Amino acid sequence: MRNIMIFAAILIGLGTFMAQMADRISSASATSAPRTTIAAASTAQAGSRSFSIPRDGRGHFQAEGRIDGQRIGFMVDTGASVVALNETSAARFGLRPSRSEYNATVTTANGTIKAARARIAMLDVGGLVVRDVDAMVLPDEALSENLLGLSFLSRLKRFEYANGQMVLEQ
Repeated sequence: MRNIMIFAAILIGLGTFMAQMADRISSASATSAPRTTIAAASTAQAGSRSFSIPRDGRGHFQAEGRIDGQRIGFMVDTGASVVALNETSAARFGLRPSRSEYNATVTTANGTIKAARARIAMLDVGGLVVRDVDAMVLPDEALSENLLGLSFLSRLKRFEYANGQMVLEQ
């Protein structure tokens, strides 16, 4: 367990360092635009919607979403294949897999763990709505934060890191 915690701390530190380096590189080439400190949704083009998420103090991108109209917090994780929910969060939305449904093996920063496949009927993040989103439910001890992964992000028009923010567009 100690080795897992050390590995997780190294990954978090490396992620924070890489986010800071990317911000320095992008801000060096960007014009001096004021930095927004709140997530903002805007209409980019006719029929297109954009949502910007600033980095938090740890260098991560936190966003609030809605499943079945109920709020849920996510950390945007472009390295996660699917949306990942911990058991406590999943239960709020009626996703309560039985022990036998934990038959998918997934690799996380905490090592290899068993997870249950799930599907989210509708996931709304900043007004960007995606239906029938693949997800995984992981034990609470394996996942402290819900992850907004590629099963949501890849169904958007684009997602990118620009000017110190994560920009999602639909």
